[in-house]
Amino acid sequence: MDNTMFNYEDDRPHEECGVFGIYDFDGNDVAGTIYYGLFALQHRGQESCGIAVSDTEGPKGKVLSNKGMGLVNEVFTHDSLEKLKGNIGVGHTRYSTAGASTRENAQPLVLNYIKGTLALAHNGNLVNAPELRRELAYSGAIFQTTIDSEVIAYHIARERVNSNTVEEALIKTLKKIKGSYSLIVMSPRKLIGARDPFGFRPLCIGKRDNAYILASETCALDTVGAEFVRDVRPGEVVVISPEKGIVSYDNLCQEEHGRCIFEYIYFARPDTIFDGMSVYESRIIAGRCLAKDSPVEADLVVGVPESGNAAALGYSLESGIPYGTAFVKNGYVGRTFIKPKQSQRESSVRVKLNVLKDAIKGKRVIMIDDSIVRGTTSDRIVGMLKEAGATEVHVRISSPPFLHPCYFGTDIPDSSQLIAYGRTIDEICKIIGADSLAYLEIDRLPELSGGRQYCHGCFTGKWPMEPPEEDIRGEYDK
Repeated sequence: MDNTMFNYEDDRPHEECGVFGIYDFDGNDVAGTIYYGLFALQHRGQESCGIAVSDTEGPKGKVLSNKGMGLVNEVFTHDSLEKLKGNIGVGHTRYSTAGASTRENAQPLVLNYIKGTLALAHNGNLVNAPELRRELAYSGAIFQTTIDSEVIAYHIARERVNSNTVEEALIKTLKKIKGSYSLIVMSPRKLIGARDPFGFRPLCIGKRDNAYILASETCALDTVGAEFVRDVRPGEVVVISPEKGIVSYDNLCQEEHGRCIFEYIYFARPDTIFDGMSVYESRIIAGRCLAKDSPVEADLVVGVPESGNAAALGYSLESGIPYGTAFVKNGYVGRTFIKPKQSQRESSVRVKLNVLKDAIKGKRVIMIDDSIVRGTTSDRIVGMLKEAGATEVHVRISSPPFLHPCYFGTDIPDSSQLIAYGRTIDEICKIIGADSLAYLEIDRLPELSGGRQYCHGCFTGKWPMEPPEEDIRGEYDK
């Protein structure tokens, strides 16, 4: 087994955040459930996390919270969870695209204002955050963070003063903001979920006994033993309370959607169902499509863990070439953060990716990966396989080439940093040292989403909504 060590996840696109909320109508404490829910969503963000809870039968508006830098099992202990007494709560796990990765920017945000208290967890990215922030600043707002989630919280508080309910204030706020968001808001007596009109990011509803749950992915529902009820529809606001159960508001719903296609390709866990489509099945389909469109003679098909594995299996099933394991991925070693800047990433704790020499020695290998972003690690992985004895390495990528940045919650960088920008596939193939290279054909993407509308802006430069005129992701990060 080769002991070459580097953090191959550095050259992956990274998602913004994971959100989780629960309201137990029977009055049971929910902090432990939120903890396990966040654990299931750890892949969506590994820089910071937090939990905020409240007791709906206690003093109105009293919120207990704990948040910090690091993984869920590093930030929370048994004792710290025991102190978070309450039957309604929200949790958040964060990855930032750029800017400050500090405890102040960790979520959930807890806001005390004239009408009470709000706790808010947000996954996404607002393209008009600077404009809204300036508007608030000129009216006297003092910001504690540099994240656009605080802009949402302030606007909810402002609108609440002249609204009958918190959901009315939230809907007024959502009409002002532009961008991607899956949002969970905890008020003293209600749990509210909202999804942007395009549905960029996932959000679903679950139920366990007499408790309702909102979560980024269905895998979090499975982890806490909850039943899947349904997805929150793009543009929908759902209000959960003991008096009325789930109440839906469709003021912002529209026919045009723009689900992030990379939820299917890479971000979501394979055991998640995203808007009715199995993520695992989506990746199997991607592999089958690669085998149909870009066949090559070989002895073994392998995936780069984890998201490449299902696509590799799909390639194997379609081609008849045996599926095998070439890589062993170690778990997190200590405190391994995903860092927002390349210089910091290179100095972070490395994650080992080891090659099984006996599995690939003397064989022609097809290596399936989900993407190539900067190309900074693909050459290393191909080199590892060849050093371990592979006679040929044919790389197949289960997404089209990245050509454009993303402004809606994924850290796809500026085009100048993307290896595919301005290069032919043959040129990229030479750079990474592969014997051949092929990407998923862009007209195959509808098959991955089960025919559902999706956003493909990072591949085509055509987004469902207008991107910002200037790239403000570094200044107003999420």
